[in-house]
Amino acid sequence: MGVEFGGYLQHPETEYENIKTVIEAAIENGMYVLVDWHEEHAYLPEHTAASIKFFTNISTTYGNYPHIIYEIFNEPSNATWDVIKAYHIQVINAIRANDPNNVIVAGTPNWSSDVDVAAEDPINGTNIAYTFHFYAASHGQSFRDKVSKAISLNLPVFVTEYGVVTYTGNGPVNETSSQIWWDFLDQNLLSYVNWSIENKNETAAALMPNSVASQVGDKSRWTYGGAFVNKMLWSKDQGLVCTAG
Repeated sequence: MGVEFGGYLQHPETEYENIKTVIEAAIENGMYVLVDWHEEHAYLPEHTAASIKFFTNISTTYGNYPHIIYEIFNEPSNATWDVIKAYHIQVINAIRANDPNNVIVAGTPNWSSDVDVAAEDPINGTNIAYTFHFYAASHGQSFRDKVSKAISLNLPVFVTEYGVVTYTGNGPVNETSSQIWWDFLDQNLLSYVNWSIENKNETAAALMPNSVASQVGDKSRWTYGGAFVNKMLWSKDQGLVCTAG
C-alpha cells in the first residue's frame, strides 16, 4: 500500500478500504498476503503514528487469519538501524497486542539491503523476519554477501521485493543475473516476491500498459519480464497440481 505521494497519509479511508479488498480476496482464495507499508520515511513521527493506527486496525480485524504477513516498513532510507529498529518495536508491539503469531517482516537500512547490519542487533521477539531487496541488473555478489552474513548470524531473511531489471524499474531484463539470484535464494531456502504485477510503463512491470485486472492471466498481455518470471515459477515444484500454465 502506497503511503506517501497521494497514498495512505493523504487518503487513509480510501487506502484502507483498498487494502481490505485485497486482504479479503487473498483470504477467500487461500493465499498469503503481504500487508505492505510502502514508503521510505516511516520513522518520522507523523508517519509512525499513522502506521501504528493502520497495523492496529489490520491486526485487530485480520490477525486471526494465518494468511496475513505484516511488512511494516518497505524500504527505509536516510536512517540508521537504531532509528529504524525503534520504529519497528513500536509497530510490532501494536500488532502483537492483537496478533501474537503471524509473521512480521521488518525493513532494513538503505532501501532494505543491509540485512547484515540488522543481524548484528536484531529485534527481540518471535516470528520476525527481515526485509531484503535487490534488482538483478544492478546488484550482484556484494549484495549476496550481505545475505550470507545475515544467514550466518541466524537472521531470518525474506525477499519481499526483487526485480529482474535495474533498481530504477527499467532497463533490459538481465536473465543471467536473475538466474544466479534465484539459485542463491533457493539454495538458502529464502522466499522471494517479484516486483511487480502492474501495468506501469516500465520493464519491471509484468503487464503491458493499459492491461486490466481480468487480463492478468492473458499471456498476450505479459511483458517480456513478466513471461520470464512466470516461466521460472512454473519450473518449480510447488507441491501442487495445476491444470493451467
